[in-house]
Amino acid sequence: MGRGANGGANKPAGHVAGTGGGAMDARVLTHLMRGEVAALWRRIHLKGCLDERVKRVMKCLAATFCLLACASALATVKPNVVFIAIDDQNDWLGCLGGHPLAKTPNIDALAARGTLFTNAHCQAPLCNPSRTSLMLGLRPGTTGIHGLSPWFRNVPQYADAATLPKHFESQGYRTLSAGKIYHSWRGPGSGKGKGKKGGEPQVMEFQEVGPPGGFGTKPPKKLIPDTPFGNHGLMDWGVWPLDNDDSEKGDYQVASWAVEKLQSMPKDQPFFLAAGFFLPHVPCYATQKWFDLYPDDDTVLPEIRDEDRDDTPRSSWWIHWSLPEPRLQWVREAGQHRNLVRSYLACTSFVDAQIGRVMEALKQSGLERNTIVVLWSDHGWHLGEKAITGKNTLWDRGTKVPLLLAGPGIKSGQKCNRPAELLDIFPTLIDLCDLPVLAHLEGLSLRPQLENAAAPRARPAITSHNQGNYGIRSEKWRYIRYVDGAEELYDMENDPQEFYNLAADRPGVIAEMKKWLPKIDNGPAPGSSSRILTLYDGVPVWEGKPIGKDDPIPHDTPSGSR
Repeated sequence: MGRGANGGANKPAGHVAGTGGGAMDARVLTHLMRGEVAALWRRIHLKGCLDERVKRVMKCLAATFCLLACASALATVKPNVVFIAIDDQNDWLGCLGGHPLAKTPNIDALAARGTLFTNAHCQAPLCNPSRTSLMLGLRPGTTGIHGLSPWFRNVPQYADAATLPKHFESQGYRTLSAGKIYHSWRGPGSGKGKGKKGGEPQVMEFQEVGPPGGFGTKPPKKLIPDTPFGNHGLMDWGVWPLDNDDSEKGDYQVASWAVEKLQSMPKDQPFFLAAGFFLPHVPCYATQKWFDLYPDDDTVLPEIRDEDRDDTPRSSWWIHWSLPEPRLQWVREAGQHRNLVRSYLACTSFVDAQIGRVMEALKQSGLERNTIVVLWSDHGWHLGEKAITGKNTLWDRGTKVPLLLAGPGIKSGQKCNRPAELLDIFPTLIDLCDLPVLAHLEGLSLRPQLENAAAPRARPAITSHNQGNYGIRSEKWRYIRYVDGAEELYDMENDPQEFYNLAADRPGVIAEMKKWLPKIDNGPAPGSSSRILTLYDGVPVWEGKPIGKDDPIPHDTPSGSR
């Protein structure tokens, strides 16, 4: 059979996994064998004899019948899915090599058990549009979801849309969720579950919902000095709580819930269990034992060039013009750069330990062999690179994410450098679980690469951040086109840190990369707010305020200008 529009194999129900596209349906074979065995018994009964030759034939037939009966039963059992999300996690993982000191043994072990995509990218470097894109299977430029609002169910054309978990539910899966899967908590008691809110019907996104997660308790006052751009309450990091007890942290509670569910999961129904971890999103609080994994000196800092923005266009600043996340200038002047980096790494290791708890429970439950595990992050995070901290960029530090899958139908021990997108998760899981294909999905199934990491990929990875701003990532090149037409181009093989903009020197490469800019590029959906950039008559407007031609770039202090 060929592959469908989304790259998925069109397999008939009951197809025996691993037998190849031309294999006979196991149930048909079983039916035929049952008939042959019955006919032979009738002949034996009529003859009233059972010689040694017939006995041998009967034993072979009985064994074959049993094997085919087992195959038939297995063919109707769908694989389970454990769906793990991490918030703001860049490629600072041991298996991805983004930071030489990163300690993530549990994620590394999971990657070794499956296929790790080393060139995977989000569809938007911001929580809400990224997660909405993954769960709907549509690009932000298609939905118009570019900012932290709106919730997509409040956009009329997506009020009843089939999301990833809802599609699995429609196919008989039990769906469960805890922690951060969508941008905001979608469960009972939040006003966003069953019932109505503001006169609008609310969709229960999962059948069963656990704890909301989050960072846990807060210290009596912030651990760092007041930050620029409003001293946002989430802009904080450091050692907390002081008693070295992780049990009150939201991510620990999400992992405990997942462990409990896996230990008691019914065996007669496939499940889709989602666990979303909040850290290393700010505030980056971790207990002392996780900080102790990392030296308290400047060897933890990423390589940074102070002149790194000199060859980037002014419009590269528009997409993160004024944000709560402080710039590099402030974290240096406040003596917080090392503290921030260590806090981020400590939180990463803490979350890795929680994922390890979930994976051990899966193993102990006896469900591991028939469970697909997918782990992903919604976008990357800067820790001083390109003169900023935070997200909202179209460079690799902002778009590159962990993405790995392990389980049945997935080759173990692979690393794949083909471009991949979070948008591909939806069609990939449909393909692996043999569910009906949804024609509207804009991603590609990664099943070819899960079977062979060298399998070709039809297109690069494409990220957007507000209308008209795109990053295109192939294996060798990163191309960025901003809303005003300004461009950047980086040779990712020879300049992986994107220090040297080659846009003026490689017009041929740019012409090829531009072909991948999406034709559909919708502006903000009704109700859009927070981190929205628009362009009216050539004037950029950030969160409703025009950016003047001579306005200084905000650099945390009045001295910042450009």
